[in-house]
Amino acid sequence: MKGLHLDGVCRQAGGRPLLENLELRVAEGECVALLGPSGCGKTTTLRVVAGLDPLSAGRVLLDGEDISGVDPALRRVGMVFQSYALYPHLSVADNLTLGLKIRGVPAAEREERLSRVLSLLRLQDLRPRRPAQLSGGQRQRVALGRALLRQPRIMLLDEPMSNLDAQLREELRPELRALLSGAGHPVLYVTHDQQEAMGLADRIAVLDQGRLQQVGDPRELHHNPANRFVASFLGRPAINLFPPLEGRQLAVRPEHLRVVSGGGLPARVVRAEWNGPQQVLWLDTAAGLLRLLWPASSAPPDTLRVDWDPEHTLAFEASGGDRLPRPDPAWNGDLIRFLQH
Repeated sequence: MKGLHLDGVCRQAGGRPLLENLELRVAEGECVALLGPSGCGKTTTLRVVAGLDPLSAGRVLLDGEDISGVDPALRRVGMVFQSYALYPHLSVADNLTLGLKIRGVPAAEREERLSRVLSLLRLQDLRPRRPAQLSGGQRQRVALGRALLRQPRIMLLDEPMSNLDAQLREELRPELRALLSGAGHPVLYVTHDQQEAMGLADRIAVLDQGRLQQVGDPRELHHNPANRFVASFLGRPAINLFPPLEGRQLAVRPEHLRVVSGGGLPARVVRAEWNGPQQVLWLDTAAGLLRLLWPASSAPPDTLRVDWDPEHTLAFEASGGDRLPRPDPAWNGDLIRFLQH
């Protein structure tokens, strides 16, 4: 099989498990984003693939070849870090070709490969500049170009846009996605930014405490989370979780709450947060604080009543958090009556 396969990968350090039985495939030309809270194992996964950290168990397969014991320098891995790690005293061209010189690549081949990457990344006019003379987006492209010049079999990116402001990250997202998909390599992309992951990746792998929780495209993860952790972690504003009822924890996303004239759950608006074209209303209810989306163009009332379509209700085990089948529509009425009392 072409691409990357993490086959039962485990990593321990100091007697503590950092990755547990990680099973993940990334096809040629596919970008998979690793998403999860701090310390969940995202960067450790990259380091294991690059050979910088040893495995405790399992295998790393690249194009069907077991590279678990291969020296990092021989794995042909292209890595891009959040710091970019550019040499400030070298020009763009010299930053890009330094690794090729060290490996003894002939001058003519270096120039040919350099010209191709400069053209691909639209850096031709910046060739003589030093890093201090570049914008954040330009430095990012230089770091990406240096990785591409290694002619890698796989690309690993660790928070490459975290040092850029939010507007620049958003502007660069489609450009970076086009570059990564055009290169044809399998790509593992670590980020803490959900919007970045959803905008860049073909699929997202959600990690928690070193364990893979779910892999899927953004729509699948949002609408059909495998467990309570994925449902709670993904989505802004966060999902509304209701108190356990008969061993179930029911949940509904803020965009699925609706205002009704009668029935429903009485609520008092305690806070409104601006969120682009919408406001996020925080509602004080018998179920605790709930979140509801409201148009930014109008002022919300002080009190209102809410319910939701039963088809949008998610159910999880109250104890373990595993996903349960969607509850019968009658549960919505039962839940509201339960919450009111």
